[in-house]
Amino acid sequence: MDKQQVLVVEDEPLVQHVLIDALEEAGFGVTTLASGEEAIEIFKGETGAAYVALITDINLAKRLTGWDLAQKARELNGALPVVYMTGAAADEWPSHGVPNSILITKPFAPAQIVTAIAQLLNASGSTTA
Repeated sequence: MDKQQVLVVEDEPLVQHVLIDALEEAGFGVTTLASGEEAIEIFKGETGAAYVALITDINLAKRLTGWDLAQKARELNGALPVVYMTGAAADEWPSHGVPNSILITKPFAPAQIVTAIAQLLNASGSTTA
């Protein structure tokens, strides 16, 4: 059976590695990118539909924030579950977050991300046994 693919957008390599390990251990396929701009190109392309969820940091190194990325990704895939990660912008989630999203504050346990993805996928009916 093919693994469900998750797109992780995080500009800190250490956090990327922690997320890759946790998500792969949970049975997901993982693609990591460092910028929202790269992620938008993926979602615009043919491979964008292959992703069952987006995990994004809020404060990314380039121009697009995680808030911007999730908004644009939702324009392209209206049902895409989103998990936000942030150390400082949690208070902005009610006004900037998209529906069907979860915000995890840093520092976090990797299992929190896996649980959040599973919860969103279960709510949308996108899980596979």
